[in-house]
Amino acid sequence: MMKKILLLSDTHSFLDPRVLGYAKDVDEIWHAGDIGNLDVTDALKKLKPLRAVYGNIDNATIRQEFPEDLFFEIEGVSVFMTHIGGRPNRYAKGISEKLSVLKPQLFICGHSHILKVAFDKNSALLYINPGAAGKHGFHKKQTLIKFEIANGKAQNLVVIELADKTPSDS
Repeated sequence: MMKKILLLSDTHSFLDPRVLGYAKDVDEIWHAGDIGNLDVTDALKKLKPLRAVYGNIDNATIRQEFPEDLFFEIEGVSVFMTHIGGRPNRYAKGISEKLSVLKPQLFICGHSHILKVAFDKNSALLYINPGAAGKHGFHKKQTLIKFEIANGKAQNLVVIELADKTPSDS
């Protein structure tokens, strides 16, 4: 089997309508935190199964619905997702310990609003931060990532740039 995934983060209460179009041909949607408003995740859940974690801006209501960390296996790939993760060689406090215990093949986080995909040789994992799909923040482009999980690995990663933000969006 193969699963197609749409990964986004840092919507900050804004769900760009174009995201909905990209969600049509995936099996699951993953949100790596800073949801901002449950309207965002409610809309995503209407389209496809959703896996999400809360972020630092998310209120108690969101934190009741979604966990801080998710660890799961899908199509033979172990996945660890959290919001504040840092990046390879500069992981956030406590993340290196969690990675060494959980030993995920795929580590997903958000928070930085900086899109980055890298293989971390030290932890033997693929690191993915999809950047920010919302309009709030310093990022110049709204970004998402689509990829497939099959035969025990993540593959066919595609970066989606929705648009340059207008200066009024920051």
